[in-house]
Amino acid sequence: MIYFDSAATSFQKPASVAAAMWEALASMSSPGRGGYPAAARAADTAFQCRSELAELFGLRNPEQVVFTLNATHALNLAIKSLVPPGGKAVISGYEHNAVTRPLAALNTQVSVAEAPLFAPEAATEAFRRLVVPGVDAVICSHVSNVFGFIQPVEEIAELCRSRKVPFIIDASQSAGVLPLNMEALGAAFIAMPGHKGLYGPQGTGVLLCGDGVPTRPLLEGGTGSMSIQQQMPDFLPDRLEAGTLNMPGIAGLLAGVRYVRRGGLAKILDHEQHLTRLAIQGLENLPGLRLFTSPGLQHQTGVLSLTAEGMDVEAIGSALAERGIAVRAGIHCAPCAHRTAGTLDTGTVRISFSDFNTPEEVARLLRAIRGVLGRLF
Repeated sequence: MIYFDSAATSFQKPASVAAAMWEALASMSSPGRGGYPAAARAADTAFQCRSELAELFGLRNPEQVVFTLNATHALNLAIKSLVPPGGKAVISGYEHNAVTRPLAALNTQVSVAEAPLFAPEAATEAFRRLVVPGVDAVICSHVSNVFGFIQPVEEIAELCRSRKVPFIIDASQSAGVLPLNMEALGAAFIAMPGHKGLYGPQGTGVLLCGDGVPTRPLLEGGTGSMSIQQQMPDFLPDRLEAGTLNMPGIAGLLAGVRYVRRGGLAKILDHEQHLTRLAIQGLENLPGLRLFTSPGLQHQTGVLSLTAEGMDVEAIGSALAERGIAVRAGIHCAPCAHRTAGTLDTGTVRISFSDFNTPEEVARLLRAIRGVLGRLF
């Protein structure tokens, strides 16, 4: 199988990730649950992972790094810490259901900062009009999971700081690919998965918490600390980490983060954009095909969406799967993004690259798409 669905989860991982997970299963119990060697190894690994994440994302205190199940879990923690039932939020026009569904569950008054695709200046201006006193939180995906659109989070963060409105960044598609500095941005929270650009295993996620930002637990339970007390501890990370941590996952995530830091974000982004350019060059002149691209990939990561006139995107995705090529077709859990881009009625075929894909795989993808178009037309 040739895998081009890394916007959903990175399938190919560094060999060190699986090795670290096996080592954790063989040698670690749970951190904070005892003073014996297996518990100590778990505690040390968890702290190392927090520390490397803090260094990568410009956070001074590793204890403000909270482990979650995934980015959805992290976003729910962030949103429900800041937005009360019936509160007010401003979001971008490219948000995932991981943002919009929690807001709907809270009966939030949501204002959407709509802007054309790959138009960061217009996006900034849209937020400028909507971020006003009384807004409980601003939430923005750094990169659209459908189109790879890099949104202007630095400008939005500055706007939020000047108007004293908390800012939540969804880094699901940018963590491990684009630089993010928590201290410089002044964000309240940054949420991310461990299993995408950080190359950790599924079942891992991270919430970076700003200094002094109020937090509200989603779960209550054991933390290994303050056990007499019947309320969750008031300090991080314990306040948001009820129950046993996923130590094999955290060990694997640590290995993935180290892989990213060794390779460097710029090199990973350059590789993914190079593959995207190869795909665009091979597809842009095919009749009936529409590609959603930013000129020169100036505002786009290694994610490419397309549609074909008169053809169902699900049929294209299935036909490619029959040829051993994995892509994602449909709405991608992001109707907000499709509504903004005008593709809600059709969806798109999404091709998303990782550091492990190669130009030879892109060449095979191009041959497969030409074959599929010829068969289905």
